Amino acid sequence: MQRLVLPSIGANRALDLVNFFVADVQTGFGPFVAVYLTSHKWTQVEIGFALTLGTVTSLISQLPAGALVDAMRNKRAAASGALLAVIAAALLLALRPAQLSVFAAELLHGFASCVLTPAIAAISLHLAGHAALGERLGRNARFSSIGNGLAAAVMGATGAYFSSRFVFLLTAGLCVPALAALWLIGAGPHARAQTTSRVMDVSGLKRLLTDRRLLIFAVCVMLFHLSNAAMLPLAGAEVTMRAGQFANLIIAACIVVPQAVVALLSPWVGRMAQKVGRRRLLLLGWGALPLRGLLLAVLPGSWPLIMGQAVSGLSAAVFGVLFPLLAADLTLGTSHFNLCMGILGLAMYVGAAVSTTVSGGVADTAGMPAAFLMLTAVGLLGVLTIWLLMPETRPVGVSAGVSAGGGSATAVSPAAPE
Repeated sequence: MQRLVLPSIGANRALDLVNFFVADVQTGFGPFVAVYLTSHKWTQVEIGFALTLGTVTSLISQLPAGALVDAMRNKRAAASGALLAVIAAALLLALRPAQLSVFAAELLHGFASCVLTPAIAAISLHLAGHAALGERLGRNARFSSIGNGLAAAVMGATGAYFSSRFVFLLTAGLCVPALAALWLIGAGPHARAQTTSRVMDVSGLKRLLTDRRLLIFAVCVMLFHLSNAAMLPLAGAEVTMRAGQFANLIIAACIVVPQAVVALLSPWVGRMAQKVGRRRLLLLGWGALPLRGLLLAVLPGSWPLIMGQAVSGLSAAVFGVLFPLLAADLTLGTSHFNLCMGILGLAMYVGAAVSTTVSGGVADTAGMPAAFLMLTAVGLLGVLTIWLLMPETRPVGVSAGVSAGGGSATAVSPAAPE
C-alpha cells in the first residue's frame, strides 16, 4: 500500500504561489500578442504565422521536454530554467517587435512552456500523491485562474493607458516572484515513491504507448484545442479593429470573466473527479466549448463578447484539472508521467497550430462568424468522441482523496508515477 504522507502547509502555500505567478507570466503570451502585433501593423496572416511558429516549436518539444523532466530528479530546477527562458522571450517582444525578435521569442516561449507545465504537475504529484492529486490539481487551477485574471486586468490597463510593450515588461518582472516561490517548495513527501521506477522503464513505456485510452484521450485533447485555441485571438483581432485603444481593456475582461469561473469551479472539479470519475466531467467540459463558439459567432459588438467568453470558464476548469489527472491515471506505477504529459501536449499543440492558421484563413476569406462556426463544429466532434469512445480512467480503489492541506485519503496500491 502507498503510505499516506501529508505535505507541509508551507509547501502547499508555496505551490499555490507558483501557480499564481506562473499564470501571471503566461497571460502576457496570450491574446495580448495578437493585440500587440496588430497595433504594429502586422496582418492576420503574419500574426497567425508567428503564433503558429510558437505552437509548432511546442509541438516538436513536447516529447523531449517530457522525457527531460522525467530524467531530472529535481523538478524545481526544470521549472526554474523554463522561467528564465520566459524572461528572455518577454524582453525580446517588449524591446523589438520586428519579425526576427518576435519569432525568436515565440521559439523560446514554446520550449519553456513544454517544460514548465509537466514540471509543475510533477511537483504537485510529489506533494500530494495520486490519491489526493485531483484536489491538488483543482487547487492549482484555482490559483492559476486567480493569477491569470488579475494579470489580465493589470496588463489590460497597462496596455491601454501606456502601451502594449509594458505588458511584456510586466511579464518578465513577474517571473522573479515565481522563481522565489518555486524554491520554497521542498522535495515533497511522495517524491521517493514516485521515483522508484527506472527513468527508462521499457515495460511501462510499452504499456503506455499501447494503451487505447491514451490514443482516444489524445484525439480528444487535439480536437479541444483545434476548436479552442483560435477563439480568443480571433476575437481579439476583431475587437482591436472595432475598439482601437480600448481593445486591451476588452481583451482583459474576456480573460478575467472566465478565469473567475475557473477559480470558483476548479476545486469542485478536482473533488468530483475523485468521487464520480473522469468521464462525466470530460463530457461537461468539452460540451461547453461548442456553446462558446456559437455565442462568439452570433453575439454582435465588443462588450457582449465577454458573455460568450464566460462559458469558456467551465471548459478551462475541467481541462486544467483532468489533463494532468488522466496522465497520472494512465501512468500509475511507471516513471513516465511527464512523458505522457508530453504526448498529450503534442496532441494539444497539433490542434492549436492548425487552429490559429486555418481559422485565420477562414476569417480573412469568409469572415469572423464563419470562422467561429467552423471552430464550433470541431468542438462538437470532440464531444462525440468522448461520448462514444472514451472509457473511465479512475483507478479502482481511488475515491475522494486527501485534501492537499490535510484530511483523510484512500490510498492506492501501485506506486504513483513520477
